[in-house]
Amino acid sequence: MHAVLYDRFRGPVRCEVVRDPSPPPLGVVVQVRATGLCRSDWHGWQGHDADIRDFPHVPGHELAGTIAAVGEGVTGWRDGDRVTAPFVCACGTCVSCTRGDGQVCDQQTQPGFTHWGSYAEYVVLHHAAVNLVRLPEQMSFETAAGLGCRFATAFRAVAEQGQVQRGQWVAIFGCGGVGLAAVMIARALGARPVAVDIAPGALDLAREVGAELTLDSRHCDNVAEVIRKHTQGGADVSLDALGSVETAIGALSSLRKNGRMVQVGLLAGGDSAPRLPLHLLIARELQIVGSHGMAAHAYPRMLAMIAAGALDPARLITRRIGLPEAPQALSTMISHPHAGVTVITP
Repeated sequence: MHAVLYDRFRGPVRCEVVRDPSPPPLGVVVQVRATGLCRSDWHGWQGHDADIRDFPHVPGHELAGTIAAVGEGVTGWRDGDRVTAPFVCACGTCVSCTRGDGQVCDQQTQPGFTHWGSYAEYVVLHHAAVNLVRLPEQMSFETAAGLGCRFATAFRAVAEQGQVQRGQWVAIFGCGGVGLAAVMIARALGARPVAVDIAPGALDLAREVGAELTLDSRHCDNVAEVIRKHTQGGADVSLDALGSVETAIGALSSLRKNGRMVQVGLLAGGDSAPRLPLHLLIARELQIVGSHGMAAHAYPRMLAMIAAGALDPARLITRRIGLPEAPQALSTMISHPHAGVTVITP
């Protein structure tokens, strides 16, 4: 198969022909029809993820496609089934999984991190019974690819971890794929999104998908103060959808009393241990919660909203590329950011 891979952290990224994968017991091989370019893949290439240990390595973790082969012990799935899967593939049997929290599975696998990922024509997914999500026939693979990571991650962060309610102000820091999805989801739930970024193109998209207020943090001396003034006290819920010291502090500081901050963006490298103004937790009785993807069993609510037209993930896609273009797109995604979501079609 053709695949995108690299031989060392921060090393050259290339596309070449490599061996085809075989399905593991209880798992499947999926023919990748679309896969998303995600900031987490860039973090992996930079060496920020301890799960990447063997080289060469194939990145990619948000995908959609058709089952090409089923492993021993798999039931209920067959070749040709249209599927996606959470980027955290659960084992189904550990303590976390048995209580319904497969997104923090004790024995999780993650394509593109624990093993070869979806920047390829085929990818292995483990424990099919608890991880595969059947796709509606009318949903395109490009749209479905984001349901494995950016869109599902944002959905759970807003709807479940954030517990966003109609009429609430929701401040979203970072308008990449997750942040834009969070804006759309918050608006669909009847909330009032505020979007913060430094890229005009990203802020334009945020307005298009439902942001009531957009702020370019390069031109605000104190973004949190602006949000607190505009919302007459602060956001009810905030999300750090980027993952940096600056955005985490901004998300926390922008909250009104009794507000809730959801940390979604990966804090890696020099930002992995940020100094936060935790005195605000006491003074304002705030909450900070993490959010790490969404288990497969929780997808029906999100899929129902998409089917009803309340959510339209396809609106976030602004660029489509093939595998040969993916190496440059991955290695330059931070130095030359692209507004909206990039989808790779092998």
